[in-house]
Amino acid sequence: MSRPDRGTRAMHHALPPELRDAVDDFAEHLSRVRNRSAHTVRAYVTDLVSLLDHAVRMGCVDLAELDLSVLRSWLAKQRTTGAARTSLARRAASARAFSAWAHRAGLLSADVGAALASPRAHRELPSVLRADQAAALVEAPARQAPPVDPAPTDPPVRSTPSVSPAPTDPSPGPAPGAAQTAEAEAVPLRDRVLLELLYATGVRVSEACGLDVGDVDHGRRVIRVFGKGGRERAVPYGVPAQRALDEWLRRGRPALVGARSGDALLLGARGGRLNPTTARQIVGAYAEAAGLPRTSPHGLRHSAATHLLEGGADLRAVQELLGHASLASTQIYTHVSVERLRAAYRQAHPRA
Repeated sequence: MSRPDRGTRAMHHALPPELRDAVDDFAEHLSRVRNRSAHTVRAYVTDLVSLLDHAVRMGCVDLAELDLSVLRSWLAKQRTTGAARTSLARRAASARAFSAWAHRAGLLSADVGAALASPRAHRELPSVLRADQAAALVEAPARQAPPVDPAPTDPPVRSTPSVSPAPTDPSPGPAPGAAQTAEAEAVPLRDRVLLELLYATGVRVSEACGLDVGDVDHGRRVIRVFGKGGRERAVPYGVPAQRALDEWLRRGRPALVGARSGDALLLGARGGRLNPTTARQIVGAYAEAAGLPRTSPHGLRHSAATHLLEGGADLRAVQELLGHASLASTQIYTHVSVERLRAAYRQAHPRA
């Protein structure tokens, strides 16, 4: 399994052997056959263990006894405990995925989850920055003192089996003196290129942190990104991001690079690969210091997509840039643009 939380591990251990083996085999299928990310596998496993624990409590000690009534009872219990509609929709999807897999694997005589309905998830319109606010954010490292990198957490896992990211460096901080000064000067350059890339390309924070130096094509001004499911795509970036990259690679990265840096493009203050948790804190800290609305890397992704569409970009092109598997995921940004247009109309038109 993919390192579920302690409560899930305890429930998993308490399952009958047949059910426990089914969970492990399903997790292996998601990871190796479907090439799902570690985060996705963890979410599916958490949902499945909860479902099978509920089934056992209902008297199902054999996987063959799992039926639609058990699935519905499990979802109903989740609803009574206050689970959000989005959580219920995800858990229903997990149950359907497991049921389909178990049927194909011969563990269930029928795909009992195929008829399982789930509440339609309410999709809130993402909050986005205005273009001038996004520009102020990406230029903030040149004007503000850099936020201190927090203690490193888990390093990002790159979504390609052939490349292993350099781990976050747990070694002590830099020695005092000239080297420490150079490293302190390098951090704002790292922050600037992080912000520029997030906004210029609209990549996910995990994708940005997973970039290697060799993934940057300076001649064509594109980066090679490995997204969800290990899907590879090329994403262009502009001149400001190129300048930030050049400065980072010339003066910033050499000051932070260490034995554990590997080929990682973005480094933490201790020399390891920058991890997404730190990147989120960097974005939030600069936004707060600049007096901007609360912002995250995903907020910059939303902003980039919205500004592209408002500027006349084709929806299919934006879908490709963002790495969405379905156009439906991209279409939410057309709603954002319409809402902003409607707000401007109400504010400016005398007969609004």
